[in-house]
Amino acid sequence: MKIIKKITNGLILVIIGLLHTQYALSSFGKQFLEFSKSYFYKISNGTDELPALVGKTNFETFAAFWFFYFGIFIIPLGLLVHSIEKDGKILPHTFSISYLIVVLIGCYMVPSSGMTFFMLPHAIYMLVRNYLKARKVNNNLSV
Repeated sequence: MKIIKKITNGLILVIIGLLHTQYALSSFGKQFLEFSKSYFYKISNGTDELPALVGKTNFETFAAFWFFYFGIFIIPLGLLVHSIEKDGKILPHTFSISYLIVVLIGCYMVPSSGMTFFMLPHAIYMLVRNYLKARKVNNNLSV
């Protein structure tokens, strides 16, 4: 039970980021091999691939990049959230709501994904946990 109490929302985000990154590297091997040929420089033609059309856009490269990049991005976000919570502070309510909104948009756009199965429950948990924590602190201050 002591271990569970030490798990913060930030650590959950770091774990999600690490799993996302690991999955990207293990699932998009062909694309990462192509990226490495250019030393990971200019892995796409950028706006030349727009509008996204079959034959014009390399969707596998696009998916590999964004899957990997999102995993890498969420790790420092998780470390920031962990440092705030580790100091006994409460995450800003606006952060929890913003995170939930971003996750809900992702769930709507890709319903059968990790956003729905992992991040949505976490976003709800984070929002409820921070709300209850803030309420407890406010109740203690008013007493």
